[in-house]
Amino acid sequence: MTAPSGHAQALVRTFTQRFSSTRRGARLARQLALVELHDWGVPESTPLSADAGLLVAELASNAITHGRVPGRDFELRMTLLDGFLRVEVSDARRDRRPAVQPHSYQAESGYGLRIVDAVATDWGVMDRLVGKTVWAELGRR
Repeated sequence: MTAPSGHAQALVRTFTQRFSSTRRGARLARQLALVELHDWGVPESTPLSADAGLLVAELASNAITHGRVPGRDFELRMTLLDGFLRVEVSDARRDRRPAVQPHSYQAESGYGLRIVDAVATDWGVMDRLVGKTVWAELGRR
């Protein structure tokens, strides 16, 4: 059997999982994201994997810190295409939209989205029926 003529279809890989809105849930989300990327052929020692782990850690941390609703989980979704990796973290609070904070001398927090902004090629926020999704994209090197 031969492949159909025309444009080749890009292989799309997707991972979706819900986690408890706790520090343990955020840590597990990062670890499982790295395992999933490894299974997709992106070893943990690569820059793409390191950047993805950083994005998942920051977005999950923001979800449990600023988007937490008691009794509600957050959701991690990763999509790997030929040209990029998209990381999405959804939480249950639509009213608390993320924004990059201005630099504050000796601040102990508030750097998460500055890191996301520096690492990701693009990022943004989408409303959901319940809550919001913060997404970030990384170009494959």
